Amino acid sequence: MQLYLKIIIIFTLLFSSVNADDKNSSNKWSLYTGTFDFSDEGAKSTLYGVQYINLNFHYDSFLGNLYPVTGFFITVDNSKYIYTGFQTTYRNGSFNVTPSFTPGLYDKGNGKDLRHVLEFKTEIQISYNISKKSEIGFSYNHISNADLGENNPGANSYMFNYIKKF
Repeated sequence: MQLYLKIIIIFTLLFSSVNADDKNSSNKWSLYTGTFDFSDEGAKSTLYGVQYINLNFHYDSFLGNLYPVTGFFITVDNSKYIYTGFQTTYRNGSFNVTPSFTPGLYDKGNGKDLRHVLEFKTEIQISYNISKKSEIGFSYNHISNADLGENNPGANSYMFNYIKKF
Protein backbone atom coordinates (compact mmCIF):
# COMPACT_ATOMS: atom_id res chain seq x y z
CA MET A 1 0.00 0.00 0.00
CA GLN A 2 2.92 2.36 0.61
CA LEU A 3 3.83 2.15 -3.09
CA TYR A 4 0.31 3.27 -4.03
CA LEU A 5 0.53 6.27 -1.71
CA LYS A 6 3.93 7.26 -3.12
CA ILE A 7 2.60 7.11 -6.69
CA ILE A 8 -0.43 9.27 -5.89
CA ILE A 9 1.76 11.84 -4.12
CA ILE A 10 4.09 12.02 -7.13
CA PHE A 11 1.17 12.50 -9.58
CA THR A 12 -0.38 15.12 -7.31
CA LEU A 13 2.87 17.09 -7.12
CA LEU A 14 3.39 16.85 -10.87
CA PHE A 15 -0.10 18.04 -11.72
CA SER A 16 -0.19 20.77 -9.07
CA SER A 17 3.05 22.40 -10.26
CA VAL A 18 1.81 23.18 -13.80
CA ASN A 19 0.98 26.90 -14.19
CA ALA A 20 1.49 27.43 -10.46
CA ASP A 21 1.91 31.22 -10.86
CA ASP A 22 -1.62 31.65 -12.23
CA LYS A 23 -3.33 33.52 -9.38
CA ASN A 24 -6.83 32.77 -10.70
CA SER A 25 -6.26 29.04 -10.85
CA SER A 26 -7.45 26.53 -8.32
CA ASN A 27 -7.67 22.84 -7.72
CA LYS A 28 -10.33 20.49 -6.45
CA TRP A 29 -10.20 17.61 -4.03
CA SER A 30 -12.99 15.07 -3.90
CA LEU A 31 -13.69 12.73 -1.01
CA TYR A 32 -16.05 9.88 -1.76
CA THR A 33 -17.56 6.73 -0.36
CA GLY A 34 -19.91 4.18 -1.79
CA THR A 35 -20.35 0.58 -2.84
CA PHE A 36 -17.76 -1.22 -4.94
CA ASP A 37 -19.25 -3.74 -7.38
CA PHE A 38 -22.83 -3.35 -6.17
CA SER A 39 -24.08 -5.61 -8.98
CA ASP A 40 -22.14 -8.68 -7.74
CA GLU A 41 -23.67 -9.77 -4.44
CA GLY A 42 -20.66 -11.95 -3.57
CA ALA A 43 -18.05 -9.22 -4.25
CA LYS A 44 -19.93 -6.12 -3.04
CA SER A 45 -17.87 -3.99 -0.64
CA THR A 46 -17.79 -0.50 0.85
CA LEU A 47 -15.15 1.80 -0.65
CA TYR A 48 -13.48 5.05 0.43
CA GLY A 49 -11.53 7.30 -1.90
CA VAL A 50 -9.88 10.61 -2.59
CA GLN A 51 -9.37 12.36 -5.92
CA TYR A 52 -7.37 15.39 -7.01
CA ILE A 53 -8.49 17.48 -10.00
CA ASN A 54 -5.94 19.93 -11.39
CA LEU A 55 -7.73 23.00 -12.71
CA ASN A 56 -4.39 24.76 -13.33
CA PHE A 57 -3.77 22.73 -16.47
CA HIS A 58 -6.22 21.83 -19.20
CA TYR A 59 -6.32 20.64 -22.75
CA ASP A 60 -8.92 22.07 -25.13
CA SER A 61 -10.55 19.30 -27.15
CA PHE A 62 -13.75 18.63 -29.06
CA LEU A 63 -15.12 17.29 -25.73
CA GLY A 64 -14.41 20.59 -23.95
CA ASN A 65 -11.65 21.38 -21.46
CA LEU A 66 -9.99 18.18 -20.27
CA TYR A 67 -8.45 18.35 -16.79
CA PRO A 68 -5.99 15.88 -15.24
CA VAL A 69 -7.42 13.80 -12.43
CA THR A 70 -5.59 11.46 -10.05
CA GLY A 71 -7.08 9.35 -7.31
CA PHE A 72 -7.09 6.33 -5.10
CA PHE A 73 -9.68 4.16 -3.43
CA ILE A 74 -9.62 1.26 -1.01
CA THR A 75 -12.40 -1.13 -0.07
CA VAL A 76 -13.08 -2.72 3.30
CA ASP A 77 -11.89 -5.97 1.64
CA ASN A 78 -8.52 -4.26 1.09
CA SER A 79 -8.90 -3.99 -2.71
CA LYS A 80 -7.02 -0.92 -3.98
CA TYR A 81 -7.13 1.10 -7.17
CA ILE A 82 -4.84 4.03 -8.01
CA TYR A 83 -5.59 5.93 -11.20
CA THR A 84 -4.82 8.95 -13.30
CA GLY A 85 -6.55 10.26 -16.39
CA PHE A 86 -8.80 13.14 -17.40
CA GLN A 87 -12.26 14.57 -16.93
CA THR A 88 -14.41 17.35 -18.32
CA THR A 89 -17.37 19.14 -16.79
CA TYR A 90 -20.55 20.36 -18.41
CA ARG A 91 -22.42 22.97 -16.35
CA ASN A 92 -26.11 23.84 -16.33
CA GLY A 93 -26.79 26.43 -13.63
CA SER A 94 -25.85 24.89 -10.29
CA PHE A 95 -25.72 21.36 -11.71
CA ASN A 96 -22.61 19.73 -13.18
CA VAL A 97 -22.20 16.58 -15.25
CA THR A 98 -18.65 15.27 -15.20
CA PRO A 99 -17.56 12.27 -17.29
CA SER A 100 -14.05 10.88 -16.80
CA PHE A 101 -11.67 8.21 -18.05
CA THR A 102 -8.89 7.02 -15.76
CA PRO A 103 -6.65 4.00 -16.37
CA GLY A 104 -5.06 2.65 -13.22
CA LEU A 105 -3.49 -0.14 -11.23
CA TYR A 106 -5.70 -2.55 -9.27
CA ASP A 107 -4.80 -4.88 -6.40
CA LYS A 108 -7.54 -7.31 -5.37
CA GLY A 109 -6.47 -7.61 -1.72
CA ASN A 110 -9.13 -9.88 -0.18
CA GLY A 111 -11.79 -8.61 -2.62
CA LYS A 112 -12.85 -9.25 -6.18
CA ASP A 113 -10.29 -10.50 -8.69
CA LEU A 114 -10.63 -8.34 -11.81
CA ARG A 115 -8.07 -10.60 -13.59
CA HIS A 116 -5.48 -7.95 -14.44
CA VAL A 117 -3.43 -5.29 -12.68
CA LEU A 118 -4.18 -2.72 -15.42
CA GLU A 119 -7.82 -1.64 -15.29
CA PHE A 120 -9.77 1.18 -16.95
CA LYS A 121 -12.36 3.24 -15.09
CA THR A 122 -15.08 5.18 -16.88
CA GLU A 123 -17.25 7.34 -14.66
CA ILE A 124 -20.12 9.80 -14.76
CA GLN A 125 -20.72 12.18 -11.89
CA ILE A 126 -23.66 14.52 -11.31
CA SER A 127 -23.03 17.22 -8.74
CA TYR A 128 -24.71 20.30 -7.31
CA ASN A 129 -22.87 23.50 -6.32
CA ILE A 130 -23.69 24.15 -2.67
CA SER A 131 -21.38 27.20 -2.65
CA LYS A 132 -18.80 28.82 -4.95
CA LYS A 133 -16.19 26.35 -3.69
CA SER A 134 -18.12 23.22 -2.73
CA GLU A 135 -20.19 20.58 -4.47
CA ILE A 136 -22.01 17.44 -3.45
CA GLY A 137 -22.54 14.70 -5.98
CA PHE A 138 -23.34 11.17 -6.95
CA SER A 139 -21.24 9.12 -9.35
CA TYR A 140 -21.35 5.76 -11.08
CA ASN A 141 -18.36 3.98 -12.60
CA HIS A 142 -17.40 0.82 -14.39
CA ILE A 143 -13.94 -0.71 -14.06
CA SER A 144 -12.80 -3.16 -16.74
CA ASN A 145 -9.57 -4.73 -17.96
CA ALA A 146 -10.67 -4.37 -21.61
CA ASP A 147 -10.06 -8.10 -22.15
CA LEU A 148 -6.38 -7.87 -21.19
CA GLY A 149 -6.86 -10.66 -18.65
CA GLU A 150 -8.03 -14.27 -18.98
CA ASN A 151 -11.54 -12.97 -18.62
CA ASN A 152 -13.08 -9.59 -17.86
CA PRO A 153 -15.44 -9.67 -14.88
CA GLY A 154 -15.54 -5.88 -14.42
CA ALA A 155 -17.00 -4.00 -11.47
CA ASN A 156 -19.83 -1.45 -11.22
CA SER A 157 -19.75 1.03 -8.35
CA TYR A 158 -21.61 4.06 -7.08
CA MET A 159 -20.35 6.78 -4.77
CA PHE A 160 -21.43 9.88 -2.90
CA ASN A 161 -18.96 12.74 -3.41
CA TYR A 162 -17.96 15.91 -1.61
CA ILE A 163 -15.86 18.18 -3.86
CA LYS A 164 -13.99 21.23 -2.54
CA LYS A 165 -12.18 23.84 -4.63
CA PHE A 166 -8.98 25.36 -3.16
